[in-house]
Amino acid sequence: KFLADYKRIPGTYLAMQAEGREWMDLFTRESIEQFDYVITDSMTVTDFHGQRMRLWMEDETTVGNPEEFMEMLVSRIEKIMSSEMLDIYVNPTFLPAELQDRYDELWTESRMNKVINALAENNIAMEINAVRRIPSLKFVSGAKRKGVKFTFGTNNKGSEDLFDPSYWLEAIDKCGLTPDDMWSPDND
Repeated sequence: KFLADYKRIPGTYLAMQAEGREWMDLFTRESIEQFDYVITDSMTVTDFHGQRMRLWMEDETTVGNPEEFMEMLVSRIEKIMSSEMLDIYVNPTFLPAELQDRYDELWTESRMNKVINALAENNIAMEINAVRRIPSLKFVSGAKRKGVKFTFGTNNKGSEDLFDPSYWLEAIDKCGLTPDDMWSPDND
């Protein structure tokens, strides 16, 4: 019904934000393909015990051993990249609140490479999130070397966030991003 009633504004794109892991069972391939692009993240995953976790909600997230948690998270990201119909991985490398201060330690070279390879192998772009300042610039540089394309985003936490491009500009400058490194529905 939404697609039938939607009046497209010229010069704009129609995006689907896919939430959770069950979204592929809720929409037909034909419905999904009517959107110009699909975005999703790995902020909702199922842990090794089958428990659904929304990583931004502390009362729904059990980290336990941080190393084991990271192995679970990376394996879930790889599965998302290989099994879901998506164009852009948003909120990339997000960690629960209790792990955020250990970001550089926990996002090891090996873990970064697994995610970068999954993005490259599946032709999925990666958002550079200005509000959360993720992924790290090291992660962006590694992804650029592998040919991963990028987009800029904020997760729309508030209208003031839409106009602070400082992390994007830092990524452009320090990682040497050029227009050729950027993704759009027109060059997918």
